Amino acid sequence: MKTIPLLVVFVTAAAAAHTVTAAPAPADRGEYMARAANCISCHSIPNAPPFSGGLKMATPLGAIYTTNITPDPQTGIGRYTLQDFDRAVRLGVARDGHRLYPAMPYPSYAKMSPDDVAALYHFFMTSVAPANVPDKPSEIRFPLNWRWPLAIWNVFFANTDRYRDDPQHDAAWNRGAYLVQGPGHCGACHTPRGMFFNEHGYDQRSAQFLMGAPLDNWSAADLRPDVNSGLGRWSHEDLVSFLENGHSSFGTAFGTMTEVINFSTEYLTAADIDAMARYLESLPPAREGRSQPYTYDPSTARKLANEQLDSPGAVVYLQWCMSCHQSDGKGFEPYLPPLAGNPTVLDPSPASVVNVVLNGSHVIVLGEVPDAYRMPLYRILLSDQDIAAVVDFIRSGWGNRADGVTARAVTDMRAVTDPTREAVQILRMK
Repeated sequence: MKTIPLLVVFVTAAAAAHTVTAAPAPADRGEYMARAANCISCHSIPNAPPFSGGLKMATPLGAIYTTNITPDPQTGIGRYTLQDFDRAVRLGVARDGHRLYPAMPYPSYAKMSPDDVAALYHFFMTSVAPANVPDKPSEIRFPLNWRWPLAIWNVFFANTDRYRDDPQHDAAWNRGAYLVQGPGHCGACHTPRGMFFNEHGYDQRSAQFLMGAPLDNWSAADLRPDVNSGLGRWSHEDLVSFLENGHSSFGTAFGTMTEVINFSTEYLTAADIDAMARYLESLPPAREGRSQPYTYDPSTARKLANEQLDSPGAVVYLQWCMSCHQSDGKGFEPYLPPLAGNPTVLDPSPASVVNVVLNGSHVIVLGEVPDAYRMPLYRILLSDQDIAAVVDFIRSGWGNRADGVTARAVTDMRAVTDPTREAVQILRMK
């Protein structure tokens, strides 16, 4: 189950169309856009036809399920015209007029160009096999399941403007901005939300855009160039490598980011990956100046090497972590990531570190080949106190300066996460 905030309470007017700087066209532009928008991750589940929906998403008011977007005329989108499709994808209004929950990131997809929406529509109508799979009703009870308040939410909070090229930047920057802001919908996970669960901005004009946010019991990373918890120390090559294969010298994809790598960015052209990296690198930091830049401290490594174990966390680290991440905390990048200076470790929120220690990391599949290295789960082997202790040790060792975590926080995380729900299935578009 994926957890999302329920975006309720507040039609929208479509903005004038604007073309976006073109990238080299792949053989099937529609399939490429489906990859760029990562439609398969939410609209496909294991042991069911691709794009037939059924993924359960938890909200504060009850669960909702993703819909069938195959061209089946009874249960899918087979009767949608291009205009119907555009209105659903970009404005969140289905063919029969009901409002979509913004779990569907239509405020980001609103930026998509007419040509890309048309190509996406053609792909779904001609290349995806129809599947007669009825949509599952939501578990939100009456009257909270009324959808008309979403029209009001849209007026106040949803973006409706297509992307416009910024003349102050070159074609590559604009292409990257388009992909990050629009089909890639990076802000849907990485931008903080307000009291009405609205994203704090849809582009770089907002100081909070892409600065990191809580997501599904993880902490979605800061994608701005903050020197500690963001991308400030990443090289261009690090960022390109991470988007291409989920690994860099600073870390490995985990949580729902593995789905982004497996089903989306792995398939993008080198030019588009480079453009996305260039755009992200151009953003100003969100937290610069709030903390001292990370500096490596070798004292932790010396103590571990001499078996000078002066805390319970050091004992747990020596027993269970050091063989992969080493006494110096530098690991064996890019496949066994460093912990010293790792932006995830330095994140103000410890959620991702706690979650990955408890539940491990998910498999990264490149070219339909699973990777050989991933974080194992320790929820069975270690107690909540042990996990809290080792997380404290990691977040304070080798020069890391981040707040610790209580055993109660680990207990709470254990109660709401279940690693057995993750079933690996390599889904093909066709």
